[in-house]
Amino acid sequence: MRLIFAGTPAVATVSLQALLDSPRHEVVAVLTRPEKPAGRGRRPSAAPVADLARAHGIEVLAPPTLRDPLAQAALRAFEPDCCPVVAYGGLIPRDALDIPVHGWVNLHFSLLPAWRGAAPVQRSVLAGDDVTGATTFLIEEGLDTGPVFGVLTESVRPSDTSGDLLQRLAVAGSQLLLATLDGLEDGMLVPEPQPSDGISLAPKISVDDARIDWSAPALRVDRLIRACTPEPGAWTTLGDTRIKVGPVRLAPADPDRTGLAPGQVLIGRSQVLVGTASQPVVLGEVQPPGKRPMPATDWARGARLTESDRFA
Repeated sequence: MRLIFAGTPAVATVSLQALLDSPRHEVVAVLTRPEKPAGRGRRPSAAPVADLARAHGIEVLAPPTLRDPLAQAALRAFEPDCCPVVAYGGLIPRDALDIPVHGWVNLHFSLLPAWRGAAPVQRSVLAGDDVTGATTFLIEEGLDTGPVFGVLTESVRPSDTSGDLLQRLAVAGSQLLLATLDGLEDGMLVPEPQPSDGISLAPKISVDDARIDWSAPALRVDRLIRACTPEPGAWTTLGDTRIKVGPVRLAPADPDRTGLAPGQVLIGRSQVLVGTASQPVVLGEVQPPGKRPMPATDWARGARLTESDRFA
């Protein structure tokens, strides 16, 4: 089939590469979001999907909106049979949905109808799910409501960050997407409506959402930090200083440590503990402003904390 691939971040390049390697399909163009400022210099930076496409000599389309008739005309000019989508990041209006013969097929990183929205993997980790997965479905005008072609499941490991889990889903999901497109070309797939129960929403996690509440139980603190790693990054404050915090682990039960108040820091020889509403947690990496992430013990030695210092 003739394909226009729609995607933007690095996670989408896994599926794009799988389609480029497929002998059955031809990626005739790539649709992505416009360049945006990135890094300390805030210079415009192309999306990872755009970089991969250009490396293979594939034309890149990056309109600000697909509601523009000129953008829709550009899509029609390629005469696509199907438009596979992985984390494109933009709305697809009705007129654009009708362009490809087989529609727009989205690879979504959850077991729909669970976690419809922009942050399914983060929300799954935050909720403490034991199992998640990926779904291919036919895009319609609703938010991730279209009928389903195929699914796969993936266990959520106790130490998984969102980044860890998303990378595994990206690899497995690329093969699900490829199999879905193969089945569509063969006329072997008919999408099935999503169940009406089990619906949950996965709105984007904001920077404010990523602030650690040390008055929550340790399990909740652990999940929040892992859900926000690597993006947007969990954080806390020490005085007026904002500090990013990497994944933690629950401290073993110890009667001498149960008295740590929420946010209270205890520096040991080989670890740094922080109190929560339940048991303390052991800090992993810490990133002060303007510095690289470092082991918590190294940070604590340079921070010169006193007994009255607490995270807030």
